[in-house]
Amino acid sequence: MNRLSLIFLLLPSFTLKAQITGKWKTIDDATGEAKAIVEIFERNDRFYGKILKTFPKPGKPADPICDKCDPADARYRQKIIGMEILRDLRKNGTFYEEGNILDPENGKVYRCKIWREGNELKVRGYWGPFWRTQTWLKAE
Repeated sequence: MNRLSLIFLLLPSFTLKAQITGKWKTIDDATGEAKAIVEIFERNDRFYGKILKTFPKPGKPADPICDKCDPADARYRQKIIGMEILRDLRKNGTFYEEGNILDPENGKVYRCKIWREGNELKVRGYWGPFWRTQTWLKAE
């Protein structure tokens, strides 16, 4: 009976490790500074993420628009706060992939893969054979 109780106590922790839904603080690779809060959510068995808040540098607008986005993209000239930047990710084991991520600073859309490592979220964007991985931190 004690072993069974231990299994039920540990089971939620294994489930939480792979979970990516919730609020995450994006971190700039170059400066290490917080850039935004992104909320990741599930819709129709796919995962999406939208910007809830930004941390603008002094002199920059608090809620900029995506003026570098592709004019054919519906997000072109839209406000960044509230914008869906992660789209169509599918859960594949411990990874979430086959979706895409928009970088509102340069307007480019990249193939995307996400996975959890402890309390960190690894977000990898692909451009052809090249990639860049950011670490996002859990936000409360």
